[in-house]
Amino acid sequence: MFKLRFVGWVMLFCSAAAAWGDTLFLKEQAAITGRILSEKRDSVAVDVGYTVLVVPRDRITKVLRSEEEALLANPNQGSNEAASPSATVSEGAAAGALRSGLYHAGTRRLPERTVRDLVNQLGEAVVQVRTPGSLGSGFFINEEGFLITNFHVIEGESQISIEVYHQRNGQLERQSYKQVRIVAMNKFNDLALLKIDDQDAPRFKFVPFGSADGLAVGERVFAIGSPLGLERTVTEGILSTRTRQIAGSLYLQTTTQINPGNSGGPLFNLSGEVVGVTNMKITAGEGLGFAIPVESVRYFLDHRDAFAYSNENPSNPYRYLEPPSRTRHSAREQ
Repeated sequence: MFKLRFVGWVMLFCSAAAAWGDTLFLKEQAAITGRILSEKRDSVAVDVGYTVLVVPRDRITKVLRSEEEALLANPNQGSNEAASPSATVSEGAAAGALRSGLYHAGTRRLPERTVRDLVNQLGEAVVQVRTPGSLGSGFFINEEGFLITNFHVIEGESQISIEVYHQRNGQLERQSYKQVRIVAMNKFNDLALLKIDDQDAPRFKFVPFGSADGLAVGERVFAIGSPLGLERTVTEGILSTRTRQIAGSLYLQTTTQINPGNSGGPLFNLSGEVVGVTNMKITAGEGLGFAIPVESVRYFLDHRDAFAYSNENPSNPYRYLEPPSRTRHSAREQ
């Protein structure tokens, strides 16, 4: 069992040993500083120098990595990409957001705003994903054209096009990009990472990640997507629960209307941060929509090499090696 007295002592020990270690802030106004070894959906493993602690996710309120801490202390150090949000970030959405791998994540939650104001700022980052057999939604996570959608939107398809609405001279211009590459996919978590490779592609507007763990039941959230092909449709609701278990996985349940075509689109909090990826609903009722928590999306992106897509094995991100010759001979004899 994780003891608070032990946590406080560890915090003091590590602050002297590693001034720029990763920091876990806990609910009990305590913190642990060390080096994060791994992050799972339900726990985080931290090396504190003389031992490794496994901290339950439900005890953690915030994770601050060493590079983020250094940038907060001296924002002029480091690469320009990490030190300041790109001008292509949706207006106002990336204040306090730092680059972490492929995506940007907020270091603090921004003040809440109206859905009307946020939609005007975030709309360009939400896209329509089209294949010969399906239609869904998605959203950009950085300016290079990397975007998230659902696995079931692109399942079994290789011809993918992305419809983007660029805002130019006060007008929205629809543009289709057809050179789309599948970077990684996770069938079991229903997530896919795509990349636009068109040569004439501009730098795209994108949105930062927030925290689903920080949401409160009853908090207002909203979705942007293309239900039934009706692009840029906005629906609003509340968070019904953060921990709805379906088929062994936890989902955000929301009264926000989710329909076919919304799949893969972002679920936002009122700070304009992505807190989930909409992916399904219960058709027998109303106001029963579900979204994949953003923590699962971050885990998928942080470990995308394990889910890398291969043209040689398009149905599965894993490539199985041939068994040793001795095993093959034994199998034939049987």
